[in-house]
Amino acid sequence: MIATVSALLLPFAMAVAAGLVGCFAVMRRMTLASDALSHMALPGIGIAILLQASPVLGGFAALFAGTLLVWVLERGTRVPTEAIIGVVFSAALALGSMLASGEELIDALFGTGQTLGQWEAAIGLVVAAGVIGFVWRAQSRLVISLVSADLARTAGIAVARLDLCFLLAFAATVALGLRYLGVLLMGSLIIIPAATARQLARNLGQMRSLSVAIAVTATGLGTLGAPLLGVESGPLVIVVAAAIFFASLLRPRGA
Repeated sequence: MIATVSALLLPFAMAVAAGLVGCFAVMRRMTLASDALSHMALPGIGIAILLQASPVLGGFAALFAGTLLVWVLERGTRVPTEAIIGVVFSAALALGSMLASGEELIDALFGTGQTLGQWEAAIGLVVAAGVIGFVWRAQSRLVISLVSADLARTAGIAVARLDLCFLLAFAATVALGLRYLGVLLMGSLIIIPAATARQLARNLGQMRSLSVAIAVTATGLGTLGAPLLGVESGPLVIVVAAAIFFASLLRPRGA
């Protein structure tokens, strides 16, 4: 029992971070961009595999480098953010598929569900705590910047720096799920619970709580149910999250 709780600790922390970040990602209309951003981890994973280093750390490095690149290009050019993300995503996907192949590529795309080492788990918990703490402290500033960037600047909010911090928090959340869900599915855990919560909630506070609850529920059921069904935990987590989303659509409007 203790071993099971310990094994679920980091996935649950990842799910809480995903639920919180997802709320603001959905409100910022980053639904499609989330998958593109997550694919930026592929080159780092490929390079790490070639160097016989930790794929998770390689993915971390590539995600942060890609996020900084998107942020710099967004502010240094007139190209729309969606186009920049699309170009960087395509290049990262192509480069990653060249560097990793076969079973290694499948593991990078869909996750492995393997238990992390003690140091990796400890670092993951610290990163998850950092993401959760950032979103919790910055939620008022994030909401104001969503309403109006000009209003946020008038209120003394450094919008560009806030945007960068949010993108880095997003990248960190994706990195947390690389081992469990892979680069193809982690973006879904960020978006689907938040999109579901948006259907059900009446205010931001409810949306935040529901998003976290749905992400944690999907992660728990997927992780515990995978061995019983003989399937990988990552895809099952997303299937559970998607099932909750479709069930939420059955709720009568105004209920």
